[in-house]
Amino acid sequence: MTYTDIPATRRAERRYIDRSMNMPLLTREREYELTVRWRDDEDEVALDELITAYARLVIKIAARYRGYGLPMSDLMQEGNIGLLQAAARFDPERGVCFSTYASWWIRSAMQSFVMRNWSIVRTGTTAAQKALFFNLRRMRAKHGREVDGWLDPEAKAKIAKELKVKCRDVTMMETRLAAGDQSLNVPIGDHGEDQWQDLLPDEAPTPEEVVVEAREQQTRRGWLVSAMAELSPRERTIISERRLREDSLTLEKLGKVLGISKERVRQIEHKALHKLRASMTRRSVEPRGAMPPPGAPPRAVAVVHEANAPG
Repeated sequence: MTYTDIPATRRAERRYIDRSMNMPLLTREREYELTVRWRDDEDEVALDELITAYARLVIKIAARYRGYGLPMSDLMQEGNIGLLQAAARFDPERGVCFSTYASWWIRSAMQSFVMRNWSIVRTGTTAAQKALFFNLRRMRAKHGREVDGWLDPEAKAKIAKELKVKCRDVTMMETRLAAGDQSLNVPIGDHGEDQWQDLLPDEAPTPEEVVVEAREQQTRRGWLVSAMAELSPRERTIISERRLREDSLTLEKLGKVLGISKERVRQIEHKALHKLRASMTRRSVEPRGAMPPPGAPPRAVAVVHEANAPG
């Protein structure tokens, strides 16, 4: 394969790597001068020289993460973002080499990129799970005892102890790393027309279940409307303001509106709920007649559940 046979993106990537690896190294004095100029004066020329000189560090670290199936160019781009973050936070007065400090930011940026893009399923959320994701292959090679291609329980226990995670986390991560994402639109077999998604069960309710549920809700709303009519005006007001509004009033505010104490409001509310519960229970065991009247308060279903709750 000649150079011209390589895709344009690969050629650009190769030119960038060659140019970066041939950049001269900075002396300690020059590095200090550039970091001070950027920190104190925001000298972009100094920043450009600093970033260009340490692009080789980004390339070196990016090469370690190529095994996760992500483009090298994307890894280097994320690493450059980490390099810029390091430059923004570096304090040259601490006596630490910029490359040492920047390595942490570069690795962090690349690891975050790998975790976001390695799979459409979120792989790790905690620091321990991320450490497990990036170290499991190395730890597997270190302990090396397998049964039918999988780590044996003793090896899993050692890995879990060393990385401070649970054994089930090791098992789950091992399974995730063993197989990548698979499209549900892939045909089953070489010549079949059926797809894997055709085998997934449909857990949505059937049309009959939807109609039955709608009828049940309408019936319960009708029971509630009838039960509310049996309450006194003050009881209906308290139930409506406390239970049927999205922004329900507090006992204290409702007490001021009605001219009673908040404890009295609580007592009336408790009594009214008992009445509703008794009325709803009575109607639930009666033979159903004609359709209940349509329409009910917005939060009728919530009141139904609470009215039927024990105690």
